[in-house]
Amino acid sequence: MVDVADEETLREQLVEQYIHVERIGLNELASGNLSVRFGDNMLISPSGATADNIAPDTIVECSLEGEWEGDRKPSSEWRMHAAIYQKNEKTQAVVHTHSDYCVAMASNLKPLPGFHYLVGSFGGTDVPCVPYSTFGTQSLGDDAAEALTDRSACLLGKHGMIARGRNIKSTVDLAHRLEIMCRQYVLACRVGEPEPLTDEEWAEFFDRAQKVAYGKFI
Repeated sequence: MVDVADEETLREQLVEQYIHVERIGLNELASGNLSVRFGDNMLISPSGATADNIAPDTIVECSLEGEWEGDRKPSSEWRMHAAIYQKNEKTQAVVHTHSDYCVAMASNLKPLPGFHYLVGSFGGTDVPCVPYSTFGTQSLGDDAAEALTDRSACLLGKHGMIARGRNIKSTVDLAHRLEIMCRQYVLACRVGEPEPLTDEEWAEFFDRAQKVAYGKFI
């Protein structure tokens, strides 16, 4: 049984981070969605949520099979969130955004290559991009969940990005970092195609990363 106080805290954190995500430019209007695991269910931002209308009592408790009670509907992307929670037991939070540079990369169906060592902070030598699927579909959810098997974030073809993490704040930070890395890659490409790190350089990075704070890849 989940403690009611914990539920109130999670709802407040979701609202705080939803507003923060818009404040830092990762989402605009009613795009994107955030959720946290809640026992066997999840708490997820409602359909049509914006930074102006979201509140703790608008957050929807939804089962991983898509069942909920009340008048408010969960985000249309609940299937993608549910698929990730089902595929990755360690995942405690999911953040989906339509941030500008992630969308720019995803619109070209391009993964983010390992041009910079911090790409490795997402768990591998690149950040994959899944094929395009219509929003809100099971195929999109399944593709995203599969891509996140050994990554903490991925791009969604012609759509945006999604990240998973241990709590909602750190997962928003991952989404923010991916937007920064995509922006820096686009800027680097104006000079020329950046050379990716070599296998040897990646091996050294991951060895070193296990000894510092950002080395614990989910």
